[in-house]
Amino acid sequence: MIEFKEFTLDNGLQVIVHEDHTTPMAVLNVLYNVGSRDEEETHTGFAHLFEHLMFSGSKNIPLYDEPLQRVGGENNAFTSPDITSYYLSLPAQNIETGFWLESDRMLELAFSENGLEVQRKVVVEEFKQNYLNQPYGDVWLKLRPLAYKQHPYKWATIGKEISHIENASMDIVKAFFRKHYSPSNAILVVAGNVTFEHARDLADKWFGPIPSGEKYVRNIPAEPAQTEPRVLETSADVPLNAIYKAYHMPPRTHKDYHAVDLISDILGHGKSSRLYERLVKQQKMFNSIAASVSGSVEGGLLIIQGKLSEGVDLREANAAIEAITNELIEQKVDETELNKVKNQAETTIVFSEIDLLNRAMNLAYGKLLGDANFINTEGEKVQAVTPEDIQRCARQVLDPNNCSTLLYRAEKKVEAVEA
Repeated sequence: MIEFKEFTLDNGLQVIVHEDHTTPMAVLNVLYNVGSRDEEETHTGFAHLFEHLMFSGSKNIPLYDEPLQRVGGENNAFTSPDITSYYLSLPAQNIETGFWLESDRMLELAFSENGLEVQRKVVVEEFKQNYLNQPYGDVWLKLRPLAYKQHPYKWATIGKEISHIENASMDIVKAFFRKHYSPSNAILVVAGNVTFEHARDLADKWFGPIPSGEKYVRNIPAEPAQTEPRVLETSADVPLNAIYKAYHMPPRTHKDYHAVDLISDILGHGKSSRLYERLVKQQKMFNSIAASVSGSVEGGLLIIQGKLSEGVDLREANAAIEAITNELIEQKVDETELNKVKNQAETTIVFSEIDLLNRAMNLAYGKLLGDANFINTEGEKVQAVTPEDIQRCARQVLDPNNCSTLLYRAEKKVEAVEA
């Protein structure tokens, strides 16, 4: 159980405070309610670009990292389709430095053509290195638009095309900042060896004067229900043939989310899962195989992905996967098997509460979903799932008509031989 108190500043910034006086540390997590789903299809990759730009200096602080390092702190950030999260940790007695740094870059970035060019090059290089020049790196660039036809989840967080970042103009960058980076579109979590009263005073002092900005209201197109199987075949110079299967599933706050999450665990979480036990250990069709869920705020995906053993036909391997998924549709799962994955899931939740920063992030994400107490109810929701729930959700989610399959063929390059 994560204890916390919360309040909202007059400018709309939502603040959560979690006291933990067993540690000498404190953390700040600023979650902005913006991700790649908030981009325009002709200007993608901007949420991730901003993750980099936010470290390029703000109105009054030219170098973000230097003051933090001087007081023994460290920081990082990440971007997803749904959120952008900035976090730092430092000795609790220096916590005001964190408030100063985070509030100044929320107030106004030090926009410069040089800073934009530097970060643009960094992101372009990341795009090339991790997505274009990495074995299987382009999987999500192909699988997302196969699974999604209308929703902006159809492009990856890095962006749809590298040219969108290369051509990013200062005007578009500034407009993105004004639209999304404001107190009314953010959640601040303060956690660690700090009192609620002190955290509230610091929030008032450093964030209170920042103008609230215009409240951003999403208008994202809903993804139509998928009514037939989709299959895409591709090839590249990769070590092994691979299969990626994406099934549409409910949003993160839906009552059936945990049942579908447990379905993914039954299928492909660990070496005792059905897919691994049958297709890797017994039939030796796959070199590796796993299943997981995207955990998206809106309608997400249950993903099955595996690398095939040498000489195994892609379509035979795909049929073998579908035979196992069909078993969950046709037969109720045994209570013993279900309890095993329930206990694994609850253990993961408990371990996520050990680290102070994870607690802060869990509170911020719960608040984004509508209730900061969200993480404290997860275990109960997992344990409430029944075999009947598993079968009912399997029939909906694992329906072949709800599946997009990427068949990734290993095509070895033929090297030229000198005469």
